[in-house]
Amino acid sequence: MGRAARVRIIGGAWRRRWLPVAPVPGLRPSADAQRETLFNWLQPLLPGAAVLDLFAGTGALGLEAASRGAGSVLLVEKSPVAVDQLEANLRLLGAKAVTVRRADALRLLAQGPQAGGAAPFDIVFIDPPFGQCLVAPVLERLRGGGWLAPRARVYVEQESGLPAPADWDIVRERIGGQAHGLLLVEPKDSGRAVASESTTRPREGRA
Repeated sequence: MGRAARVRIIGGAWRRRWLPVAPVPGLRPSADAQRETLFNWLQPLLPGAAVLDLFAGTGALGLEAASRGAGSVLLVEKSPVAVDQLEANLRLLGAKAVTVRRADALRLLAQGPQAGGAAPFDIVFIDPPFGQCLVAPVLERLRGGGWLAPRARVYVEQESGLPAPADWDIVRERIGGQAHGLLLVEPKDSGRAVASESTTRPREGRA
């Protein structure tokens, strides 16, 4: 995204607030329709939740979670320009429950949950740059390493047409344009987690 832009918070305490986006090439905020669907899925789980937003970019997912009642949010982003903008937006919002860490997501996960501050996390967002095959290694490092709380939800946004991540249960999914959003849970928790939400796996359709 090489020009000045803004991202809008959809719901919660900061509803309808527009925030500047750093002019970083390739920065791709989740579309409003995709985010609205995602947070409809997550809303019952958000109050007080510990949230990890890897590849935070514009901060659209993590800030939306904070706006809707998350207890703490850690934004992880490696671009110094994007980090500077995220920190400025936090000051603009007065977002005291949100912190930003400049780090590479894979390297941070390799350090173990002691590097995560609020770990274990109840909700994790994985929305990396498209075309870099980052989803699988991130999911691999999240599993079994103490990063995830019991029944944690992991949201992945990847290119449409790619296979779903292996060895995870899909709770919800939505295809919108070029993006395929999947809400995942570790299989060991799926019996309780999925049953509490749906007995089938709904596909929300295309936007």
